[in-house]
Amino acid sequence: MTHKIAILGASGYTGAELVRIIATHPTMEIVALSADRKAGMRMGDVYPHLAHLDLPALVKMEEIDFAGVDLVFAALPHGLSQALVRDLPRGVKVVDLGADFRLRDPAAYEKWYGQPHVAPELQKEAVYGLTEFYRDEIRDARLVAGTGCNAATVQYALRPLIGQGLIDLDRIICDLKNGISGAGRSLKENMLFAERATNVEGYAQGGRHRHLGEFDQEFALLAGRPVEIIFTPHLVPATRGILADCYVEGDPQAIHAALARTYADEPFITVLPFGRAPGMGHVTASNLCHIGVIPDRKENRALIVSTLDNLTKGSSGQAVQNANLMLGEDETTGLMLAPVFP
Repeated sequence: MTHKIAILGASGYTGAELVRIIATHPTMEIVALSADRKAGMRMGDVYPHLAHLDLPALVKMEEIDFAGVDLVFAALPHGLSQALVRDLPRGVKVVDLGADFRLRDPAAYEKWYGQPHVAPELQKEAVYGLTEFYRDEIRDARLVAGTGCNAATVQYALRPLIGQGLIDLDRIICDLKNGISGAGRSLKENMLFAERATNVEGYAQGGRHRHLGEFDQEFALLAGRPVEIIFTPHLVPATRGILADCYVEGDPQAIHAALARTYADEPFITVLPFGRAPGMGHVTASNLCHIGVIPDRKENRALIVSTLDNLTKGSSGQAVQNANLMLGEDETTGLMLAPVFP
């Protein structure tokens, strides 16, 4: 069976990454691509690396006939998916790559994103899209909310440990390095080559990063009480990728054993041998996540390093993994891509 796919916001980085992945997917066919300012253009004109593909032209969202679409990927800025998803035919499945449906509490959404949610009834329906932990719910879902890329990287490192009570919940520090593509494709002065090429800089520091809403939601659910981690992200001079250093208090050997057990049968997550740390460049352009555990010089302290590609496993690859489940396909279909290295 061929599944008819529409990608909304196809002219952004995550939209282009969806096209790249789906281009070789055996059961997905792209039948519609939308953009705003790029409407009327060909995808190959916007992204020359995709010029060899036979793709529909970019159009405005209102020009798409969703009656013939099986699943929509919404790769839109936050705030734009809510009304759109509400107005789609009920038979159309949706994977939202943005932030509109990640937080179950409308008040939490308003707190972190600065505006009220216009479709709270859909927020209740949405399934959180961290595939490895919600796959049973995702299979039956009409609407899946993709995670934040930073949120996914840290959660893969910490969820099993919080759930099994292996670390001190009040002493978790996460320091994250993020490639520049995580800031999107819009022109920004502080993203110019001269501003970023030899510069490392923190952003949204002091508990202001929006992905903290996801950590608060998911970690409290696991622990049965509030868990507020210290989290500082940094932009580094790399195009793509995320590397999270998570500092925790707990037995390093037990931490490593728990992570290895949790992910033993997961096709996309690899726990490295004890004492080995992954590199951001080892997962580039793949749907893989690598995790390492390094014991600290002080007893009962550990560093957990988690890395993934923000555009693939952190966003578009995760979206296709979820869509595979929603459409009754094996979740690895079209995603067993080897990383690009060097």
